[in-house]
Amino acid sequence: MRETDYRNIIWDWNGTLLADVEICVISMNCLLERRRLPSLSISRYRDVFSFPVKTYYEGIGFDFSNEAFEIPALEFIEEFERNLPDAQLMPDAENLLSYFKEKEYRQFVLSAMEQHALNSSIRNLGIDDYFEMITGIDDHYANGKEDAARRLMSQARLERKHSLLIGDTLHDMEVAQYLGIDCILVSAGHQSEERLLATGYPVVVSLADLLMFL
Repeated sequence: MRETDYRNIIWDWNGTLLADVEICVISMNCLLERRRLPSLSISRYRDVFSFPVKTYYEGIGFDFSNEAFEIPALEFIEEFERNLPDAQLMPDAENLLSYFKEKEYRQFVLSAMEQHALNSSIRNLGIDDYFEMITGIDDHYANGKEDAARRLMSQARLERKHSLLIGDTLHDMEVAQYLGIDCILVSAGHQSEERLLATGYPVVVSLADLLMFL
């Protein structure tokens, strides 16, 4: 589709607009060190990170026969929120938000981040005015965002054919499929370019490339 066919832009937050991959790795390595498990490099993280995150935890060595998933999940959130002030916007993020605002697109955030933390993160970076709605989830366990996506589409009364989801993970593609809308993936975030290209969906390297693609 051409850019002019879209009227609604649904943004993923973590890894798409927010450059938080490094703090995610730092935060997770704190948990791994406590359990004497091998640490993650950014490259390996982008090869193994997935939704639901419980599967990702198991893949990097957590044993949930010894402890409940909720224990490390909440530990991670504590570390992540401690490091969150260090995360900045992705390069060109605000320029792109401003561009779409000037073109009178409706813009939304759809995230697997807990709602209050999501609101605070966006507000602290001073970009909340760009978004008509900011939709997160009700807990810290990042199981997925299909329910939140359905709620957003319904409450905002978005037409599928005029809506585009922009994200950085396979789960964003899955959510777009669930909603029946178009999707573009950005490979600068939480999953590697190789994994994203394997989906067959359009992939751009950075937000700067997004307008050229459209």
